[in-house]
Amino acid sequence: MANIMDKLGVCSWSLRPESPRDLAEKVAGLGLRRVQLHLDPVREGAWRADETAGVLKLANATIASGMMGTKGEDYSTLETIKLTGGVRPDEHWEANLRAAEGNAIFAARLGIPLVTFHAGFLPHDSSDPLRARMAERLRQIAEVFAARNVRIAFETGQEDADTLLGVLKELNASLPDKAKVGVNFDPANMILYGMGDPIDALRKLAPHVRQIHIKDAKPTATPGTWGTEEPAGTGAVDWQRFFEAARGLHVDFMIEREAGDARERDIATARDLVRRIAG
Repeated sequence: MANIMDKLGVCSWSLRPESPRDLAEKVAGLGLRRVQLHLDPVREGAWRADETAGVLKLANATIASGMMGTKGEDYSTLETIKLTGGVRPDEHWEANLRAAEGNAIFAARLGIPLVTFHAGFLPHDSSDPLRARMAERLRQIAEVFAARNVRIAFETGQEDADTLLGVLKELNASLPDKAKVGVNFDPANMILYGMGDPIDALRKLAPHVRQIHIKDAKPTATPGTWGTEEPAGTGAVDWQRFFEAARGLHVDFMIEREAGDARERDIATARDLVRRIAG
């Protein structure tokens, strides 16, 4: 973990940039050199791919990975995101597959090796027809990206580690090596969704981890409701133990902050926490 600062970056959407140049300036201002780029604005034409790549290169920042959303996601409550998240909704499947195809094209054009997204709530019961249907959709997305030499990874949190392990095993058994899927491990999501201890989950999922998000949260006091995202170091993640569990993983660590009105300050706090504990 001695070189973790060389692998530390930030999620573009956390900075709420108004343009590629704005993103590059904010990343440079934080002293970071790696970015996880939200691909949908590029695919939809709001951002030009060549401009995005160019201004980040001038800022000495590498686009280490990408992220894509899925249509119709509603994060109002745990129940709404369970019904609407990821590839689960039948009414949005064709649109989500087309979006994946477009994002794969731009990921390849920008030289991005990894794209992450929320698969959606995966049923725990391996005999559940919904699980099989979702797994088939995820297999198709994996193959779409693999055709462009890009790998995919699923965000953690919307199911426990054992369920995700089971789905990964099922999926990867049917995929060629270049299409095998992995995990974008987010410790805060495990807490926000109430899906178990993040450090235990990291140890279980470690062989499949392709990237880690630096994000913190506190659990809810009311079962069935959201926990609360907090600045890194002020939530329930035991970062000392977390980085010990992550030792030996050769992956990028991307700071993500999706709440609060002082995003850049909170990202700087996370950067300093990583430097102090693991740097």
